[in-house]
Amino acid sequence: MPAPYEIFVLVKQVPDQGSKAGLNPDGTIDRAKAKRMLNPFDRYALQAALHTKKCYGGRVTAISMGPPPAVEILMEALEHGVDRGVLLSDRRLAASDTLATAYALFKTVTWVGRFDLIFCGLQTTDGDTAQVGPQLAERLGLPQITYCQDFKVEDDKVHAERIIEGGYQKLISELPVLITVANSYHPLDYKSFRGAWRVQQLLRNQEEQKKYIQTVDLDLVGADPERCGLKGSPTIVAATEKVGEIGGNCSMHEGHSPTDLVSEVLDASKLKEFLTV
Repeated sequence: MPAPYEIFVLVKQVPDQGSKAGLNPDGTIDRAKAKRMLNPFDRYALQAALHTKKCYGGRVTAISMGPPPAVEILMEALEHGVDRGVLLSDRRLAASDTLATAYALFKTVTWVGRFDLIFCGLQTTDGDTAQVGPQLAERLGLPQITYCQDFKVEDDKVHAERIIEGGYQKLISELPVLITVANSYHPLDYKSFRGAWRVQQLLRNQEEQKKYIQTVDLDLVGADPERCGLKGSPTIVAATEKVGEIGGNCSMHEGHSPTDLVSEVLDASKLKEFLTV
């Protein structure tokens, strides 16, 4: 029987997709004005981590990087069954691109300690790059399985299915390994009553909360501030522009032959004059 696994899952707080966040003058998202939520892609990674704990034994540590309010998603992770959380929060991290983010997370992960599996969401809704997970694996010198839709652990090896065009690959990797979990994996289970009760108790007792969620900064994890934030981000936002509000008018065409319907749609869209038969 293998020893209980140390399981890390990376989660991120992102602007709620239904809110109007706006942009700062430098092209970054104005997060202060946006409602906040757990990155939807990270919900699958969280489920994978909890599934590993339930089936194979171990402890799950949720790690996040963000401003102080990001502790909310670590609380949410605790409600789902995570054992502890670590938040890397430092003003010098503001506007980090994927390179700077992966570096800061690398320093945080190595500071937290030994791990067997690291789960990441496929990407984030605010950046949409799908680069941080693979960059973190490269810095840690780990094998990585991206776009993973299913897996099992046997004899300290991960047997995984990785999505590719037209099907999937079957891969086997030794531990430790980093896995980015596709959104075709199992959806996140409901919060447990025990987890929700525990979080309510922690909200009433700040000292007890520190036993489960630890906030660290760049100095504590040994990260070089020059490699974080804007200073450590070679990505440059050349320009941003507002693309307009979502909405518009809609008209329905029905009850006629396909030929008549096509003619009606072309007339309504004023395209008919540009087409020839």
